[in-house]
Amino acid sequence: MTRKTLLITTTAAMVMAFAPHALAQEAMGDGASSASSSDQGILIFTPDFFADQNPNTALDMVERVPGFSVSNGDGGRGFEGAVGNILINGARPASKNDTGSSVLSRTLVSQVERIELIRGGAPGIDMQGYAVVVNVILKNESSRQTVVNANATLFDGGTDVYGGSYQFTARDGDRTWGFTLSDGIGMSDSNGNGPAIRRAADGTILREEAFLNDGYGGGQGLRGNYAAPAFGGKIDLTARYGTNDWHSYDQFTGTGTFRQSRYDEDGTSGEVGVVYTRPLGDRVSMETRFIHEFSDFDSVSTYNADLGGGPEPEQLFESVGEASETIARGLLRFERSEALTFEGGGEVAYNRLDTEQAFSIGGTPVVLPSATVLVEETRAEVFGKSSWRISPTLSLESGLRLEHSTISQSGDTDTEKSFFFAKPRVQVSWTPMANTQVRARFEREVGQLSFGDFAASAELDSQNVLGGNADLEPEDRWISELTFERRFWGDGIVSIGLRHDEIGNVIDRIPLQGGLSAVGNIGDGTLDQLSLNITVPTDKLGISGGQFEFRNDWNKTEVTDPTTGEARPISGVRARQPVVSFSQDLTGWKVNWSVAWIPVLGQTTYDPDQTVGWKGGDYFELAAEYKPTPSLSIRAQLNLWDNFDVERTVFSDRTSPRPIAFIERREIDPRTFVSLRVRKTF
Repeated sequence: MTRKTLLITTTAAMVMAFAPHALAQEAMGDGASSASSSDQGILIFTPDFFADQNPNTALDMVERVPGFSVSNGDGGRGFEGAVGNILINGARPASKNDTGSSVLSRTLVSQVERIELIRGGAPGIDMQGYAVVVNVILKNESSRQTVVNANATLFDGGTDVYGGSYQFTARDGDRTWGFTLSDGIGMSDSNGNGPAIRRAADGTILREEAFLNDGYGGGQGLRGNYAAPAFGGKIDLTARYGTNDWHSYDQFTGTGTFRQSRYDEDGTSGEVGVVYTRPLGDRVSMETRFIHEFSDFDSVSTYNADLGGGPEPEQLFESVGEASETIARGLLRFERSEALTFEGGGEVAYNRLDTEQAFSIGGTPVVLPSATVLVEETRAEVFGKSSWRISPTLSLESGLRLEHSTISQSGDTDTEKSFFFAKPRVQVSWTPMANTQVRARFEREVGQLSFGDFAASAELDSQNVLGGNADLEPEDRWISELTFERRFWGDGIVSIGLRHDEIGNVIDRIPLQGGLSAVGNIGDGTLDQLSLNITVPTDKLGISGGQFEFRNDWNKTEVTDPTTGEARPISGVRARQPVVSFSQDLTGWKVNWSVAWIPVLGQTTYDPDQTVGWKGGDYFELAAEYKPTPSLSIRAQLNLWDNFDVERTVFSDRTSPRPIAFIERREIDPRTFVSLRVRKTF
């Protein structure tokens, strides 16, 4: 089936959902309120459901909702589809970066009235492209809440990091205000040491070295929030400002040899978000949203080597820049009935990146394509949606978004391109019997370009310098997905999903002249995915309060390599990452403990001049949380894994078949680390 046919079919389905007045009238008598437990697509969880876990915050509760996994979104293209799967009182936070999990982490359990698990859609609920969301309904009462966190991550031989936060929230009826002071931490769980061996194509050892790496960072921030009735509606305000840093190094030491690459970055970031909602009648409401985010960065990468003949000239890559995104969005929502809701509106956005890079060897500048660039994108989108609960067992969510964007680049290269995308979406959810649901989704998604790919960059740890690419175009996907979900034994779940993506303009690595490479579009590709999620309560098996889980996504991707002309996987997609876990609530001891095991994980990046892949195995995480009182939580977590292997295959030229210059393998023994957290609520 061609994409044109798919677009016509999907658009017709959307029109069918909007048009027939007679069908809408029929649905009025059969529809159920989104807060009704009789609606088979919505499951209600009250606070007593979580009593055995002794949760402190609303986030603790949401993380224990059966069949739900928290997602804070990718922060990508505009607002639509870039935010998470958590709603508070039917709405998302005022900013993309003030995520749903952040809001819930500063909300005490005593403020939660109920949690709705919405599967497949519900009238009045904006699913934002997710098949499943949670809607946390808070009590409307006066209160003062304080959450204090202190945390640390301690490495066996690495750099220890410490952080904490202070969160205060006040509620006076419909008025809420608060602030957060945070000192965050950044770390890598794959740091360690081990041998690094470089071999020729015939297996001859060319170099043996000891490898060592580390990475750490953090950030300090201040956020304020305010929400109150205003002008006949409600206004939500949020603002944040913070600083951040990251530092890392890779080091190779051999007999009479030394190699080291370092990376250091410092920056600041901030945001302002405003949401205004107002009823315009008994069935009509409006929502307007404004978001502005900004950041700046200053980074330095260095590479120094001495291979026995004295120090080589230092390689230095410097990058400075600033970026911003501004979004204005508005919509009207018409609730035709408790079972049928229409939405329509528009969104405009402006994105900007202004950056300068400089690369030198021994102080001598090396000219790179697109080293100094200003990238700007203006985007406008109109959309229409409908959510129709046809019956208590059948729902249809459909919509169409029409997007026009223009991306311009100035500096070393002056270009401008315009794009138009029609993005239909249809999702049908069918609950043929209690505890069983089938969901089918067809949708076109358009990815957000990383503006940093327009500019030059460096990966000096693998001796790879990338030129900028002024010809980048957004990647788009036609997604077909089918999911079967069966619930049993109360909290038990079996979920099986099949997904197929037809990908246009796959973003990967392309060859440039002069022996350079860049991020670019390499043609069309595909993704086939099988997802399996199993949760088994163990009470009926004689283990009280226990829960066994298994989840995995099996991914098979294919695209044509622009250098060799042969089919290969798409860079950066993990073929699989199975997780096996067990958790148990020991109510009498006021303890919850868990263990998780990842037997294998890894991914590969395909560059015209080298292939770099990493693979890990036997990753274990053991955690225990003790709650001596309802307001105090003490948590400890131990992480360890067996190996983290990095293999880099470097080719001597780009002719096909590409001759191998050498293969370098790092067998890293990742450091074991312990994470500690103490949380006190007031």
